[in-house]
Amino acid sequence: MTTDTLPPSEWVRRWGHLIPDRPGGARVLDLACGQGRHSRWLMRQGHQVTAVDRDAQALAGLAELGPWVRPLQADLENGPWPLEGREFEAVVVTNYLWRPLWPRILVSLAPGGLLLYETFADGNASVGRPARPEFLLQPGELLRVCAGLRIVAYEDGFLNHPERFVQRIAAVNAGPAVTAGDKAAPPARYPLHGAG
Repeated sequence: MTTDTLPPSEWVRRWGHLIPDRPGGARVLDLACGQGRHSRWLMRQGHQVTAVDRDAQALAGLAELGPWVRPLQADLENGPWPLEGREFEAVVVTNYLWRPLWPRILVSLAPGGLLLYETFADGNASVGRPARPEFLLQPGELLRVCAGLRIVAYEDGFLNHPERFVQRIAAVNAGPAVTAGDKAAPPARYPLHGAG
């Protein structure tokens, strides 16, 4: 099975229903998208996807998807941030960790926007790659990074198929803070998957 035929992450499928509705489809950033398994799935959900990766060959297959998926080649680790000033209703990141990008990722979330993040965690060296600490989340790291967001779901542990240690989070940018004199908005409702 090649990367482009892999199903989307179970985590992305489980929490993707929380991506805010927007006329014409929500704007979604698929960061370090590889060959675009999540971009394709997000497009099928009716979203407009910006798919970013440094590998032009991996992005080539996304050009056929038309205006719903916009591939963007960029070296996220050695080049400038290619999305300055842009906001998205959702940011999706899987199997990728480059800590200097955290501030950029967080500022890219529009008010009400959803962050879906899943990658390898401490302990993964015992079962395979990646094994270097700079590519593994430390215990509670996603919770600390997302402290300013509303945490909807979080997991940190071991998965069997394939064997790996992961940390994953679904978190919502609650938007601008209510200031004195502003009327407090009712709390947002985040329906659980499958809830009636």
